[in-house]
Amino acid sequence: MYVSVSEGGGSNEVVRHALAHADALYNFARWLVRTPSDAEDLVQETYARALGAAHQFEPGSNLKAWLFRILRNTYLDGQRRSSSESVALEADAALEPDAPVGDSMDEARFEQVRALVAEDVAEAVHALPEAWRTVILLDLEGMTETEVARVLGCAEGTVKSRLSRARAALRERLVAYRP
Repeated sequence: MYVSVSEGGGSNEVVRHALAHADALYNFARWLVRTPSDAEDLVQETYARALGAAHQFEPGSNLKAWLFRILRNTYLDGQRRSSSESVALEADAALEPDAPVGDSMDEARFEQVRALVAEDVAEAVHALPEAWRTVILLDLEGMTETEVARVLGCAEGTVKSRLSRARAALRERLVAYRP
């Protein structure tokens, strides 16, 4: 989303439009950190930093990319401060299959298979190097390669290369699901 910020009320306009991206920021944060509460804290810190720097937002720029860049930089700052080298994502409890709702055994089996596939996909994405995982997740958020490059602060060619390698690695890890 490109935001046109007018003179005078620019910060308020940024704040109003920034809130529309809360779910996408949380989803990305959830992949970066261990727990839902850590993801919430990361998003909250992202908004705090974004609101503090709202006057620096360039009119006509991509607000979503700007927010994702702040989130990523906030995450990296936290990583540098922490003693551990990497933060692992725990399996999402929501991926566990629910008890069958209907009396159809096929429906229950389908849900179990879907949950297993989702777990395998999540594990495959999590196993990617951080740079590749970040590019894949931003791509899944619907960002263009240009927007991802802005978020990461790198060349568009680097994004294309990482995206290509990440997709190839995922295809290799998930080869069992090919038709």
